[in-house]
Amino acid sequence: MRGKLVSLLRQAWQHGELPRLADGAAVDATLDSVMAKDWVVYTKPWLQRAQTVLEYLARYSFRTALSDARLAGIEGDNVGLRYKDYADDNRWKTLPLQGGELIRRFLLHVLPKGLMRIRHYGFLANRCRSAKLAKVRAALRSPAPPKRAAEGDNARLRDDWPCPQCHRGQLRPIMTLAPRWAGSG
Repeated sequence: MRGKLVSLLRQAWQHGELPRLADGAAVDATLDSVMAKDWVVYTKPWLQRAQTVLEYLARYSFRTALSDARLAGIEGDNVGLRYKDYADDNRWKTLPLQGGELIRRFLLHVLPKGLMRIRHYGFLANRCRSAKLAKVRAALRSPAPPKRAAEGDNARLRDDWPCPQCHRGQLRPIMTLAPRWAGSG
């Protein structure tokens, strides 16, 4: 793998496909140093069932920094947070935190605007998704899903929200209710 990649980089440079690199001696020296290093690749065994893949991805895409099960209790302005102490034989302990400190620690896990938790790559990469998915569907002899009509910002008519009673009609949101907190009366 290493030799193939370095060989392809050398060929690309020789054919002028890497215009930002001007000095041939520097390119050779860099690629020689890359070849001198060991490349250790760690891979896990591939997942065989779709359900296993879904569970694996769900742990990373929808999990927040703090689950409800870790909240031990609330007393006044203090919150008890359960944690596992790895230094003390993996015992579960409770850490008392003030509400503001708990929020501060939670917000450390919120990504800045523009950063994504999961990036798509391969055939799901944004720049080639349409073309690659068409090829995958062709290889699997699977038809493309029907296209949905464009939805306006206010009209949220969804085909996947059937009426729970008659199963023929469709649910349409008619208003949004703000949540009521325990202390808000």
